[in-house]
Amino acid sequence: MKKTFSFMLVMMIALTLVLSACGSKNNNEGGATNEGTKVESDGTGKDFKIGMVTDVGGVHDKSFNQSAWEALETVTAETGAATKFLESKGEADMEPNLNSFVKEGYSLTWGIGFLFNDALSKVAKENPDAKLAVIDSVIEAPNVASITFAENEGSFLVGVVAGLMTKTNKIGFVGGMEIPVIKKFEAGFKAGVAAVNADAKVEVDYAGDFGKPDLGKLAAATMYDGGVDIIFHAAGGTGNGVFNEAKARKDNGDAVWVIGVDKDQSLEFGDEITLTSMMKGVEAAVHKVSKDLIAGNFAGGTVQELGLKDDAVGLPETSSKNVPADVLEKVAEYKAKIVSGEIKVPTE
Repeated sequence: MKKTFSFMLVMMIALTLVLSACGSKNNNEGGATNEGTKVESDGTGKDFKIGMVTDVGGVHDKSFNQSAWEALETVTAETGAATKFLESKGEADMEPNLNSFVKEGYSLTWGIGFLFNDALSKVAKENPDAKLAVIDSVIEAPNVASITFAENEGSFLVGVVAGLMTKTNKIGFVGGMEIPVIKKFEAGFKAGVAAVNADAKVEVDYAGDFGKPDLGKLAAATMYDGGVDIIFHAAGGTGNGVFNEAKARKDNGDAVWVIGVDKDQSLEFGDEITLTSMMKGVEAAVHKVSKDLIAGNFAGGTVQELGLKDDAVGLPETSSKNVPADVLEKVAEYKAKIVSGEIKVPTE
C-alpha cells in the first residue's frame, strides 16, 4: 500500500507548501480569482486564464469541487496563470457560468461533475474555438477534454475495509444524487463488502442533493439508529452532514465510523471518525490537463479514464491509523486482482 496514490500525495504536499506561503485567497460573489496573487512561479502561464465552474456542492464542499479548485491554485503558484471559479447554486446556473468564462476569452474552462453534461455540450458546440474540460462526463467534441474515473474500483477497496471491520454486519451508503457516476460508487462498494463478508448488509440512501449537509446528517442518523456502524458517503457537501452526525455519536461513546470520499477526509474531519477515504484523483487530473494546456498540449476530443492501474483511485496512507495491517493486506490483494483483470468490478 505504500505506493498507493503516491502521485496525489506529492500534489497534496506541494499544495500545502503553496498555501502556507500564499495565505488566504480573495472571495467575492462571483467567485475567487488568483489574478495578482504574490507567489513564486516560472511565468510560463502568465498569459493564460483558466476558469472553473462548480456543481451545486460549491467550492468549499471539502470534497470534489474543492479538490479541483486546489489544483488550479497550484497551477497559479507554479506558472502565474490567472485562475477563477464560479459557483453553481443549481443546474440552471451551469450554462451561464460556463458562457461567462468563454465570452471573456478564458484559455480553458472547466465543468466539475456529471451534471455539466448538457450545459457543457451546448457551450462547446456553440463556441468551437473555446477550449473546455469536464470531470466525470464524456462529451464528444473536438474542443473538450473529458476525464472520468473508475470510482467502482476504489469503492470496492473501501468496501473490503468496511466488510472486514463492521461489528454489526450493518453498513451504510449515502449517495448525493442517483446518477450514473454515484451508482458506480455504490456498485463497487457493495461488491467489495460482499467479497469479504457474505453476512453483511448494505443499506443505501440517496439524499437527492450534493449541497445539503442537513440531509446527510438525517440519513446518517437513521442508519446509525438502525444498527449501521460504518457509512460510506459519495455525496459531496451533503456528506459533511454524515461526518457531523458521526462526531456527535462518537462524543456520546458510540462506535461508529465514516468512510470519506474524493479527498483524504481525515485531514478535515479527524481520525476519530474517519475510518478511511476513497480518494479520487480530481486534483491531479485538473492539474495535469491545465498544465498541458499551458505547455501547448491540450488534448481536446479525448477521453481519459483513470483507475486503480493509474493509482488514480484508492486509499490514503493515513488509513493505517485506523485500519489494521491485516485488513490493508487484504486491500492490497484485491487491488492486485482488479488491476490484473482477475476481478471485474461492477459499475451498476
